[in-house]
Amino acid sequence: MKKLGFGLMRLPLQDKDDEKSVDTEQVKQMVDAFLARGFTYFDTAYMYHEFFSEQVVREALVKRYPRDSFTLTTKMPVMFLEKEEDMERIFSEQLDKCGVEYFDYYLLHNLNISNYEIAQKLDGFGFIQKKKEEGKIRRIGFSYHDNAVLLDEILTAHPEVEVVQLQMNYLDWENESIQSRKCYEVARRHGKDVIVMEPVKGGMLANIPQEAEHLLREYAPDMSAASWAVRFAASHDGVLTVLSGMSDLTQLRDNMGYMESFVPFNEQEHDIVRRVVDTINQTIAIPCTACGYCVDGCPKHIAIPTYFALYNLEKQANPEGFSVQGAYYENYAQRHGKASDCIDCKNCEKQCPQHLAIVQGLRDVAKVFE
Repeated sequence: MKKLGFGLMRLPLQDKDDEKSVDTEQVKQMVDAFLARGFTYFDTAYMYHEFFSEQVVREALVKRYPRDSFTLTTKMPVMFLEKEEDMERIFSEQLDKCGVEYFDYYLLHNLNISNYEIAQKLDGFGFIQKKKEEGKIRRIGFSYHDNAVLLDEILTAHPEVEVVQLQMNYLDWENESIQSRKCYEVARRHGKDVIVMEPVKGGMLANIPQEAEHLLREYAPDMSAASWAVRFAASHDGVLTVLSGMSDLTQLRDNMGYMESFVPFNEQEHDIVRRVVDTINQTIAIPCTACGYCVDGCPKHIAIPTYFALYNLEKQANPEGFSVQGAYYENYAQRHGKASDCIDCKNCEKQCPQHLAIVQGLRDVAKVFE
């Protein structure tokens, strides 16, 4: 399987304000081009494009190509489950919407601390295992947005899963909030294959600061910034495929151009990317070094460095619609004080080696994420 997957979550629209107004004819052209170049992996989910993406899969792909000519993945929306019966109902609905008799990969969607509790309570892992035994799923797993410690706990408790879908990109690789590298290493330590999501960080790494782009162009003048991000993710051992949420034929052709005959990163390219990360980080809104001194003694147990890291990423990404950083913020806020819980005691500011205006920073974080 070639290491580029078609993520069906940012499809071309006829009306940019209506997520259901998918330009199905253009998607058909994209599907045709994708398959013609030897790529086969398609990824959708129950709620993508306001619950319409799976129907687009049926019209643009399933009705037009033999079932054994493509690989299809979708996901169980754990966040919507209230009782065990919901899983059977939703799974049957997904088979019908996609127009297939089985899924090649089926994942529990967006496991984090709260969604994992739901999956455990309703035996979501048992459900997908049963569907695999029935022949309706070929390989089982979950997509994940949380820290490496919880990931290790899940994989230890559920060795039956075969794949994990992780957020991996060079900007998040060493970020202590996202923990891309740590999560990847946990998955590989448990012997799991990895599907990569958000390699271009919602498009952010396709539009990097001019100084950072100059570093890339100096080495490879004809390669796009996005190509560096996708190739970085694909260069790691155990990565099955790297998903790209492609919105038009131009993005598709660019991705296929460098992934058709994929060449992994060399050491010089890794070094260039590290310099790019440093350059991007110089543009951050709050220059926090994550030393953690501010956390000790906080009466509200606010995860200050973590929140600042997410805030910086959010300001750099400037996303429209769903915010990945916002999802991580909600995860952390379940275990720590929220930014708005700050009581202005300024204990943190007395401890900060960078002399940051932490209290004001927390107010800014609350405005963005709350």
